[in-house]
Amino acid sequence: MKDISTIPSLAQPAASLALPIHLAQQAADAVRELLAEAAADNTTRSYASALRYWAGWHAARYGVDMTLPVPEATVLQFVVDHVVRRSSDGELVWELPPSVDQALVAAGLKAKRGPWTLATVRHRVAVLSTAHRLKHVTNPCEQPAIRTVLSRAARAAVKRGERPRKKTAITIAELEAMLATCDDSIEGLRDRALLCFGFASGGRRRSEVAAADLRDLRRIGSQGFIYRLEHSKTQQAGVTPTSTPDKPVLDRAARALEAWLAAAGIIEGAIFRRLWKQRVGPALSPAAVGEIVQRRARLAGLEGDFGGHSLRSGFVTEASRQGVALPAIMQLTEHRSVSSVIGYFQMGGATENPAARLLEDG
Repeated sequence: MKDISTIPSLAQPAASLALPIHLAQQAADAVRELLAEAAADNTTRSYASALRYWAGWHAARYGVDMTLPVPEATVLQFVVDHVVRRSSDGELVWELPPSVDQALVAAGLKAKRGPWTLATVRHRVAVLSTAHRLKHVTNPCEQPAIRTVLSRAARAAVKRGERPRKKTAITIAELEAMLATCDDSIEGLRDRALLCFGFASGGRRRSEVAAADLRDLRRIGSQGFIYRLEHSKTQQAGVTPTSTPDKPVLDRAARALEAWLAAAGIIEGAIFRRLWKQRVGPALSPAAVGEIVQRRARLAGLEGDFGGHSLRSGFVTEASRQGVALPAIMQLTEHRSVSSVIGYFQMGGATENPAARLLEDG
């Protein structure tokens, strides 16, 4: 990451003021507390990145370090700086000054110039809210004005035809095409096992695939394996799901997993690993799991926006197409609410809905 001391300030700070190279002390303390509290590496990185951005944006906007509590007006400014809206003359605009936008990009705090998606803004505000709660100080993010602006921004986005972007679902058809690209090389065996495991065990998240460990895998006779999912997003949220942590890896998926473990000589530790010139290395990262899914989709000639989450989305979509009961789906996916599962039903499931054929004869 580049030095954020290069960020210009719109305000006129005192001559002795030095823009922060690191986070303001209170923000840094909040990061440490978040690190201690969060169990997932992805969550840790996400929270730290969000607070680092807050500190850099605040320094650029106001010429001073960010301290907690942050004024409500500052949070509102952050929102309108990053959320696009339609002006009175019909143009799409946002309030972040171009010079500050460019400086944040140059400092490595922002990937590219321009507004963010509303989901990103909500996430950044939620992280700041968590930091305030941990510090036991007045939380501006919970004020009605903030909630109202974010809610109206969501409605405005829907009116403009903007919808949340979802990864393309990998249903059985896509999965079969991707599996066909996996040969009997060590890499092909790994990728076949990974795709089958991620799909068949309930649409695992890429972080869960990367964290899969042999100690949690138990053979159940000739049927295959039971994988005990000890760490998941649901469990980290402090919610005890009604489902069991035992996830089945059966039949074809079990055979693929067995072939990979035998070829790789894995007898303990991470199940899915990096390969260095055909040598088995350490565990895959969640990002690497997503890259494997994307590469196999490209090799199969599939069109769409594929990623690690495509296996999860595809599992729910395929299960719904085949008429699997919602409780059975949720038992494997560990979704906490029906609305969350419904959100994964993607195009293709609509034509399979029995209610779509009410006008058919007989």
